[in-house]
Amino acid sequence: MESESESGAAADTPPLETLSFHGDEEIIEVVELDPGPPDPDDLAQEMEDVDFEEEEEEEEGNEEGWVLEPQEGVVGSMEGPDDSEVTFALHSASVFCVSLDPKTNTLAVTGGEDDKAFVWRLSDGELLFECAGHKDSVTCAGFSHDSTLVATGDMSGLLKVWQVDTKEEVWSFEAGDLEWMEWHPRAPVLLAGTADGNAWMWKVPNGDCKTFQGPNCPATCGRVLPDGKRAVVGYEDGTIRIWDLKQGSPIHVLKGTEGHQGPLTCVATNQDGSLILTGSVDCQAKLVSATTGKVVGVFRPETVASQPSVGEGEESESNSVESLGFCSVMPLAAVGYLDGTLAIYDLSTQTLRHQCQHQSGIVQLLWEAGTAVVYTCSLDGIVRLWDARTGRLLTDYRGHTAEILDFALSKDASLVVTTSGDHKAKVFCVQRPDR
Repeated sequence: MESESESGAAADTPPLETLSFHGDEEIIEVVELDPGPPDPDDLAQEMEDVDFEEEEEEEEGNEEGWVLEPQEGVVGSMEGPDDSEVTFALHSASVFCVSLDPKTNTLAVTGGEDDKAFVWRLSDGELLFECAGHKDSVTCAGFSHDSTLVATGDMSGLLKVWQVDTKEEVWSFEAGDLEWMEWHPRAPVLLAGTADGNAWMWKVPNGDCKTFQGPNCPATCGRVLPDGKRAVVGYEDGTIRIWDLKQGSPIHVLKGTEGHQGPLTCVATNQDGSLILTGSVDCQAKLVSATTGKVVGVFRPETVASQPSVGEGEESESNSVESLGFCSVMPLAAVGYLDGTLAIYDLSTQTLRHQCQHQSGIVQLLWEAGTAVVYTCSLDGIVRLWDARTGRLLTDYRGHTAEILDFALSKDASLVVTTSGDHKAKVFCVQRPDR
């Protein structure tokens, strides 16, 4: 049934302009895939993994600042419907980031413009502890792969790590102005990019540090590849580097016509790490082979003319790629644009399959694992679910009174957690009749 909808959609959708390939035009079909995740023992040996004692998680009494919804008298100031189940209201300014603990998906960490970060429970909004000590807006927050540690980072470059079960700070470091932060997928290793062009890697909590020196411009986005041995970093000058984390050296550097013609905004990898997708203010999304470091496809929005040069003053008036990602069950990629366009591309044919229009700019998108459903959050404060096979809007969730700035999806796709400029974080229960 999916193949019929694919062929029908392909017939209705005009192909993108001719793409510039490097070498064999069928390179996507012959890209060598990684053999699979490395043996955990090998990883531990290479990364000199740090062991932690696992203690039972403590529980504290409930703190004020959360609201179970709906309750009478609670949402009197809200405009319009509120579909959320829980509202976390301890932040006093815009809430910039959210992450869920990967092991149980029962905890969230949020950071905001109020220089605060909180770890709290999704089921009832109960505060577990505050990640105290930041003196600038907390823009990055996340749990380690095993949910034992939580890291927060603020704009000034102060990073802090707490042990979740003891609620105690175990590590901190002051880097340059922070652009992004991410945990290693299989080890207690933290990576970050800063405005001076460096990418950093620390083993936590012992603090062993390695730096990856980029060009003399901000390292604007980064992602550890699924094998845990490489990372891809994008820079403000449009260059892309794929780093060997053990050796500390670049494996591939894409610049000039191979790179972007403006600052990179986002980067994603497919499930096996064989393909990388990069996005930029130049409105292009580039598909890169992680094995060869070659660009194997370029996607541009059909409604926007190509912009060969984007000056600093022009960025705010131009369209840009804000978020992107790969489907795990079909050869599809999604690209979200500042003008509100969600573009679904077929990687096999490198053609535009669907365009789904939003009323305002897309902030972030996420694919639901094991399905062809894309979640988007946007500046109009709404979460939307799209069927990428048909381009149809499945449902939407409302409740915020300002733009959504970040969101996270639970592993089983039963919960969506959002953060907003209305100073709130919200938990939505996803109900899909098609599931």
